[in-house]
Amino acid sequence: MASAVHDGHANGVQGSANGAYTSKRFSDVPSVLDIPVQDQEDEAVEIDLTNLMDDPSDLCDLFEAEHAARTYWMAVALAYAKQKKVDYAIETLLRGNALQTINQREKLSMVSCLCWMYLWKSREAPRVAPEGQVAAEAKTKEFYLQQATSTLNEASRINPAFPPLFLARGVLYLLRASLQQPSKSGGVGAVDPEKAELLQSALKSFEDALRVSSGRNMLAMMGKARAFFSMAKYPEALSAYQQVLSKMPDMVDPDPRIGIGCCFWQLGFKDDAKAAWERALEISPESKVSNILLGLYWIDSSGHVPTGSPEFTRRYKKAISEYTQKAFKLDKEFPLTCATFAGYFASRGAVDNVDRLAHKAIQYTDVNAIASDGWYLLARQEHKSGDLDSASGHYKRADDARGGDQRGYLPAKFGQAQLLVLKNDLPGARYHLEKMKDKFTRNHETMTLLGTIYAEEVFANEVAQVKENKSNEAKNAISLLESVRAGWKDPSKNIAPDASVLLNLARLYENEHPDKALQCLQQVELMELGQIPQASIPSDITDDNEKKAAMRRLLSPQLLNNIGCFHSHMDRHELASEMFEAALGSCMRMNESGEEDSDIDALITTISFNLGRSYESRGLTDKAVGVYEGLLKRHEDYTDARTRLAYIKLRLNPNKDGPEAITKLYNEQPTDVEVRSLYGWFLSKVTSKKRPSNLNEDHEYRVYKKTLQQLEKHDRYALVAMGNMHLMLAREMRRETEADKQRRSKEYTKAVEFFDKALQLDPNNAFAAQGIAIALAEDKKDYRTALTIFLQVRESIKDANLFVNLGHTYAELRQFSKAIESYEIALTKEGKAQDAMILSCLGRTWLSKGRASIPSGSQAQQVAPDLSCFYKALEYAKMALETNPAQVHFKFNVAFVQIQVADTVYNKMKETDRTLEQLEEALEGLDSAIQTLGEVANSPNTPYPKHDIEQRATMATNTMRKQLVRAIDTQKQYEEKNKEKIQAAKAAREAEMRRREEDRRKAEEQERQRQEEVRRKREEISARDREEAEKRAREERERLEAELTTDSETGERVKRKRKPAPRARREGSEAGARKGRARKTKKKQQPDESDRSESESEDQERQPKKRRRLAKKSESSKYKSAEFINDSDEESSAADGDRASKEDTPASRVSSPEPIRDSDDEEVDRMAVDVTGSPIPADDEEAVQRRPRQRRGMVVSDDEEDDGEPAPEELAPAADVTMRDATDDE
Repeated sequence: MASAVHDGHANGVQGSANGAYTSKRFSDVPSVLDIPVQDQEDEAVEIDLTNLMDDPSDLCDLFEAEHAARTYWMAVALAYAKQKKVDYAIETLLRGNALQTINQREKLSMVSCLCWMYLWKSREAPRVAPEGQVAAEAKTKEFYLQQATSTLNEASRINPAFPPLFLARGVLYLLRASLQQPSKSGGVGAVDPEKAELLQSALKSFEDALRVSSGRNMLAMMGKARAFFSMAKYPEALSAYQQVLSKMPDMVDPDPRIGIGCCFWQLGFKDDAKAAWERALEISPESKVSNILLGLYWIDSSGHVPTGSPEFTRRYKKAISEYTQKAFKLDKEFPLTCATFAGYFASRGAVDNVDRLAHKAIQYTDVNAIASDGWYLLARQEHKSGDLDSASGHYKRADDARGGDQRGYLPAKFGQAQLLVLKNDLPGARYHLEKMKDKFTRNHETMTLLGTIYAEEVFANEVAQVKENKSNEAKNAISLLESVRAGWKDPSKNIAPDASVLLNLARLYENEHPDKALQCLQQVELMELGQIPQASIPSDITDDNEKKAAMRRLLSPQLLNNIGCFHSHMDRHELASEMFEAALGSCMRMNESGEEDSDIDALITTISFNLGRSYESRGLTDKAVGVYEGLLKRHEDYTDARTRLAYIKLRLNPNKDGPEAITKLYNEQPTDVEVRSLYGWFLSKVTSKKRPSNLNEDHEYRVYKKTLQQLEKHDRYALVAMGNMHLMLAREMRRETEADKQRRSKEYTKAVEFFDKALQLDPNNAFAAQGIAIALAEDKKDYRTALTIFLQVRESIKDANLFVNLGHTYAELRQFSKAIESYEIALTKEGKAQDAMILSCLGRTWLSKGRASIPSGSQAQQVAPDLSCFYKALEYAKMALETNPAQVHFKFNVAFVQIQVADTVYNKMKETDRTLEQLEEALEGLDSAIQTLGEVANSPNTPYPKHDIEQRATMATNTMRKQLVRAIDTQKQYEEKNKEKIQAAKAAREAEMRRREEDRRKAEEQERQRQEEVRRKREEISARDREEAEKRAREERERLEAELTTDSETGERVKRKRKPAPRARREGSEAGARKGRARKTKKKQQPDESDRSESESEDQERQPKKRRRLAKKSESSKYKSAEFINDSDEESSAADGDRASKEDTPASRVSSPEPIRDSDDEEVDRMAVDVTGSPIPADDEEAVQRRPRQRRGMVVSDDEEDDGEPAPEELAPAADVTMRDATDDE
């Protein structure tokens, strides 16, 4: 207790015996007490203070009867306190204090001791009245604090300047501040104004105690550090604790090392905190505080490694078994231990232990954070048991204990949000989580839950009858979940990946970004593969692919099926088949292992069907048929499998078996929408007749119409199909008169109505959008809008028709190169390589491009047309004819292009631009065209009127052929006459082409060499940088190694200390330095060693004493020049040596705060004088030696010395000290 006195020191409760640190609390209490008998000097009553009776009444009666002195009363009270029987100690002190014979001076000591007993009881009393006890009668913390306040006031009335009262008053303020509610405003670390006022009062009381003890009361310094800690001024608190430890290293009860560790923890230096607590535990192995704090350190450390790792098990086991359990055995009522153990039991599911320990922590703690932990643990138990209302109340109390709405406890807020989700109050949970996200650091659990809620709103909207625009919710969900996903890559956060986050992201990405959705699912697959125990993997498999396939059998079949579906949509059918096969293997494993899952049969059915579809896409028709037939054996009524089998039969045998299978399926399942869609498609493909002018008479149209009217009015396939039929009808309608055009336009409008209805039901329906684009292009001639739509659906529709439509649109916009590119892409699609229609379109586009190259106007005689375009058009026309020789209009197309080639060569090209070979080739093509036109004119179905074809053939025979013959003769004469010029021009052209080709090749080679040189130089620079970095690192290691030496006492490697220079050298260098550093400012001369003490004594007598303000300099990597330079090389070298040996630890960084300068002292602060340090008391000499030396400049120096003598030079070197006005002392 603070009132104990030992060896005459106010703070002398510590000591050391035989070199070991031991607690001296109650060490002055004797084991036996002799009470003198009144009026009998030789007789005394002996009392064994180690075995006191439980009722102190008899002892008090004895003391009253024998008129025992104050010291006897206090000795018995302290003996009771030593045995933790504080109530009996209080009773004894109250009886002694009530005696009239005790004078005021003796009464003051007893009242002071009684105050400390009340403060002790306050620490052990409950915060609130226990259940079943009247609040007015309960002895809570507040009750004992009121008693302590009353007692302290009584002592103050006797003697307000009694030194122990300052310390007691500071502790009383600290305990009152601990009972204040936390601040509900401000950020983390904010202090409530009332609490801050109490802490300031405590700080003032401790400073008063330090003042009256001349700075030697270390308990007051400990109280000051504790006040700073409660005010969240951790650097100041750390500095105060370190001062206590440096001045009294044998102080162990209370132990400043525990406070130092707590400050390090709050400042983020957790390893330094651990070192401090381990040292405290080494000195006091039975310290419950050190044990539980180290337990918390290891619990926190286990949170930075993966949960399932052996390292996690080791750290967590060490925290619980080695430290927490020991702390609990030492004190089963200690609140921090109870809260920690309750958390452990909560993870084990021990409900009774959690409830008991959590209530203990709440009842007996004077730290709001521990009470918050207790309420939180209770809330978790109620949450787990399903009592949501009780859990909500406990979460709120846990949150309020740490500041409530504006600050609060993040896990408790998160728990409240979880309860709202369980109550299906998603808007409330979202609002709650949004506030948490804005006010707290971005927490991955908060973002995960909030992102999941946004995602659920998007998913619910997808299946709703009336859909809303949830694009913002989808963006928010993706943003939050991607932020969580990015946090997994940060090793410092140590966040384990969560499969649910990836699965939600996959669903969100499914429609817009299927590639990202697939990446998410593949990441889940890798996570699950990594969690498979090694013992479950077959050891006899050596091939990596086979081993991976075997491991996939152990995964979730749903996951594998979804991955396969994405591969299938991306046309990676082989990978899709592998995933479907693995999914089936997983289902079989589940069946064999006897896992109870009612969905296994449904999974097998769905996955088998998907596997059959992937086989179809790969062309493995036999395998697909086997899969479908196997499905029908399991489920005869599985219509989808029957539909695929009928379609395969139609593809393999379109004349007999296929149509029969389709018709049979339709007759057996006339109400199945999918079957009706297939049947309608079948009718559109196999019916070669022309569409009737009245669509209601068309069988295919009636099938779709019945589907919409009687079965499913929102069947999108039927709507799009009917829109396409109206498009085809409009395209074939007559357009000669205005009435015909209006009827045709109305038909296009009907088609657009069907497409628009399909888009309303499915905004992503690319086929409906394509239909609208076709209608715009054909009816409204709005090619640019149509082109925009085609380009938007290009990624969704993979078939050739879209690219054909793109080609048509580009051709109408006269962008022939893009049109040709689109047609060529269409040719690359499956089954379209020899498509006559696409080949014909390519021929027409090349012809249009060639005709567009024919110059007109002033350029007609200057620029030659591009004849190669006509040749390409002729090539594609012939290819189209080869695919279907019987088609008359393909023959006509070839003849037409041949006539165009002949006309271009004769009429559009000059003699200098054409050759004899081209003319002869054109004549040959013209003869073939004349013959072909005759055949076409005599065919029964001519593409144009027969008269027009015969007239064109006659004109080609009578006019064009004769012109070509004359042109050939003229060209021969021209080429004979200019043979040499032509050959020279030809040779020049060929040479120019060869030169350009050579220049191009050289340029490519130079570029390649340049890139190679750049790559080589980069590699050289990288290698040089690596070598330099390694060299610097090696030199740094060698330098550090050179600075180390072996300590002769400990054997440890320590830094070398610079030896002081010899005196002669010092004097010489000092003189040289003074000579070389002449300054304009007049400077004081340093006195010799022999005159130093005398001159200093005279200075002290002459100058008034001033108290100089503490102003420490922070560590800096550079030295700044001072206005006055100390010329003592001896002192400089010693200071430099100390700086070199000083370690840069968190303690040194934190314990040196920045100096605080007063604006009024600006002129004086610029002055710097060399003074000697303060004398050091003998008791503190060891502490000073342990304390690291500070840098010169701005260090503490005080002229008010206890003994009036200067300190030795080696203990107090000269320093630059800021000065203050003399009035500051008054």
